[in-house]
Amino acid sequence: MARIHPCLLAVLFFIVAEFAFASISGSVFEAQSGWVGRKSLLQAKKRCPIDFEFMNYTMITSRCKGPDYPPKLCCKAFKEFACPYAKQLNDLSNDCASTMFSYINLYGHYPPGLFATLCREGKTGLSCPPHPA
Repeated sequence: MARIHPCLLAVLFFIVAEFAFASISGSVFEAQSGWVGRKSLLQAKKRCPIDFEFMNYTMITSRCKGPDYPPKLCCKAFKEFACPYAKQLNDLSNDCASTMFSYINLYGHYPPGLFATLCREGKTGLSCPPHPA
């Protein structure tokens, strides 16, 4: 009988915790609150059309390092990585945001909610520069 390794359970817990506190939204980051945020976690999501598995995360992991996690460097690196995919990440009907964060956390070993806590530019979250079509 297959067993789930305790480390895998911990990773899954941190992924869920990351999205319980924040999600990608209108700009790039906006804290969720109220019933709508919690309900969306329970709804079935479409598979993300972007393959985040094989992307290069070194633009984040090489600049956003603990134990201090400098906000200026971490948030700039996060935006450079995420902004080209803002449209897909903001689509709450797919699993792009959770998939992307799972790989960022896997490769960067970041504490849960790090980017949601560090990266704030206002009520609507992080704003991305216009992306060429």
